[in-house]
Amino acid sequence: MQFATSDFSERETLFVEVVLPLSLAINYTYRVPFELNETIAVGKRVVVQFGKHKIYTALVKSIGTNPPEHYQAKYVIDVVDDHPVVTNKQFQFWEWITAYYLCNEGDVMAASLPTGLKLASETVLLLKDEQPQEVELSDKEQLIVEVLHKQHRISVDEVAGLLGQKTVYPIVNSLIAKEVIIAAEEVVDKYKPLLKSFVKLNSFYLEEENLRQLFAQLEKAPKQLDALLGYLKLSKDKGYVSKSQLIEESACGQAALKALVDKEIFYVEKRPVSRLSSDGEIFDVNFKLSEHQQAALDQVNQQFQHKDVVLLHGVTASGKTQLYIKLIEEAIAKGGQVLFLLPEIALTTQIVERVKLYFGNKIGVYHSKFNDNERVEIWNKVLSGAYQVVLGARSAVLLPFHDLKLVVVDEEHENSYKQYDPAPRYQARDAAVFLAHLHQAKVILGSATPSLESYYNAKTDKYGLVQLQERFGGVQLPLQQVVSIAEETKRKKMTSYFTSVLVDDIAEALEKNEQVILFQNRRGYATILICATCGYAPKCVNCDVSLTYHKSSGKLHCHYCGYHQNSINVCPACGSVHVEQKGFGTERIEEELSLIFPEAKIARLDLDSTRTKNGMQQIISDFQEKKNDILIGTQMVAKGLDFENVSLIGVINADTLLNFPDFRAFERSYQLLAQVAGRAGRRDKQGKVCIQAYADDHRIIKQVMENNYEQMYADELEERKQFHYPPFSRLIFINVKHKDADVLNLAAQTLANNLKAQLGKRVLGPEQPLVSRIRNYYIKQIILKIERTAAMQKVKTVLLDTIRDFNAQKEFRSVITQIDVDPY
Repeated sequence: MQFATSDFSERETLFVEVVLPLSLAINYTYRVPFELNETIAVGKRVVVQFGKHKIYTALVKSIGTNPPEHYQAKYVIDVVDDHPVVTNKQFQFWEWITAYYLCNEGDVMAASLPTGLKLASETVLLLKDEQPQEVELSDKEQLIVEVLHKQHRISVDEVAGLLGQKTVYPIVNSLIAKEVIIAAEEVVDKYKPLLKSFVKLNSFYLEEENLRQLFAQLEKAPKQLDALLGYLKLSKDKGYVSKSQLIEESACGQAALKALVDKEIFYVEKRPVSRLSSDGEIFDVNFKLSEHQQAALDQVNQQFQHKDVVLLHGVTASGKTQLYIKLIEEAIAKGGQVLFLLPEIALTTQIVERVKLYFGNKIGVYHSKFNDNERVEIWNKVLSGAYQVVLGARSAVLLPFHDLKLVVVDEEHENSYKQYDPAPRYQARDAAVFLAHLHQAKVILGSATPSLESYYNAKTDKYGLVQLQERFGGVQLPLQQVVSIAEETKRKKMTSYFTSVLVDDIAEALEKNEQVILFQNRRGYATILICATCGYAPKCVNCDVSLTYHKSSGKLHCHYCGYHQNSINVCPACGSVHVEQKGFGTERIEEELSLIFPEAKIARLDLDSTRTKNGMQQIISDFQEKKNDILIGTQMVAKGLDFENVSLIGVINADTLLNFPDFRAFERSYQLLAQVAGRAGRRDKQGKVCIQAYADDHRIIKQVMENNYEQMYADELEERKQFHYPPFSRLIFINVKHKDADVLNLAAQTLANNLKAQLGKRVLGPEQPLVSRIRNYYIKQIILKIERTAAMQKVKTVLLDTIRDFNAQKEFRSVITQIDVDPY
């Protein structure tokens, strides 16, 4: 039970339940010294000792007068904060994540709080690159800064030794708050918005009489007069004109424009613009919705009257973002906060730019590319309400909102909303729905290809459903064609991995100075090297997978653990020199395409080409600015990219998606192919899509060609019903890991038998997953398939109790068990 400190007397013995940033099954209780009674409060951080030597900052979850039953409580060392950094609603949210995803509250705390708010004795402190001007430091703070100037980095433990005191956290916290130091390595986001110069007329000359006098004044300066006339012609109702456009249209020259600026007749200011906008215009803040958009917006608001969650099913390029902006405006007008979730923040810069223009300083962006100091600052601004709109990737759902009114989940079907490792293994979309429920807020889920679960919820009246089936501005959906690789191979029309149809389409697009995106869902050069004589294929020493050849490094790489070794020309098993490359990735496509189109400028967008801090943004920016003609990419190219000059999308091999061994393979294939296709022809031109496949008559490919989501949904739903897959059942995966295969086999079978004794036929396995060894850990998987009618919380309690008893057995203490609820 939570109490305010005012509920207790100054000399009363208080005990606090705290959450430590560690994966502990239960929370610990500490005793509060009398001198801290007045400062202790729920949501504040306290310094506590855990174990023999380790010191951590923990969060006060509740305050009471009852000591722990089974151990003697240690004392709280100090209180770090003046005000709580976590709200009561957040603690409720953490409790739900802990119970639903079967993790520990410390896991949720560790995932939620920025490193700067989780100071521990091992935390490394560094000086900020840019030091603040005229900042007042105490003697102890000055001493820490002087030491950092000499040795560049120091741990919190070392600070304690340097100052000769145990409680250094308030001093460290103060230096972080003053922006003198940071508590982690910095990751700098070097992306800068594209700024352009715009010309504005001095408001004094907006009055007719003053403008008439200005004309008379400029009669003897014809070039300046041309500039003024040009401005009046181009500005119309906007009140601003692009500087480059004004010089080009009026032919006034730089000197005349500078003279007008010097006379304060014109003002020039730099403003951010979209890199995609062909005419350099800034976004129109007071945009008007199309007839279809307005109808959809009205329907959404109507549905919100009796539904808390509404699914917006809108085709690609239908203008969903503009609807979101209108809904955000309405939420802000009510004085509340808005959470806008995006699947990949680095790939959605345009949306970030656009929304920032509408809401200015009220908006915060939160994602992994920010350094820790910035994350702490954003945390505090969300907590105080200074940020009314927060845009972010999945971790933004864990921020301390105090008055949430609206949650927007864009591209809600994306699997990047799912956290796989480490715990908590939460689904940000589902967590956002519960967070909104806590705040009594509304949720809008948007997608051109909704997840089956969300669409099922909408069809069964749990969610509202609004359709937006026309592209914005009346732009037509792209022309789509499927080409049989088998047929082209038989007729000897293939050029490397490209059909004659795709080669002709690329040539035509390049001739018209239009851009092309090619999709291949495999990175690297060759998927596998294999000996033609004995069949030997090099495998990873740590994982049960074959190595992928990367030509750029000349090495064989493991895509699971990062292991790499030199490539082979001679088979180490039989000595044969007939080592062949099988399969192909984005690297190979790039090389082959450069031979067919030597004049074309080609870029590659995959995990290998985006490893640098700014790599991904640089590739996207270059392509937006038409520095490259062809972009080859993995599924990254399907996520929210919007290029005005792309007229052709090519899918190199659709079969690799369709043949993946997963019950969601067909759904994901449809989503990926439809989203990739949606990148074509997003402005005034109709785009073209060419899908290459062996299974050219596959129903999923036909449904993509016909843009028939409804049929895909109906077919998949029927199949899932027949085999008892979600949404007709719930799945929980239990991954059992150990470095010894024999120990693992015994452990997995024992755990499965124990579960079957309690849960019966709901337990499947243990089986080897697709990759049965990663980083030297062998893996076995047990699956729980639970019918919708079962009491889910009871099943989870049985599962946790069984695993706890299993882990307590001496022979299985070294076995790792990981629970993944809703693992899709």
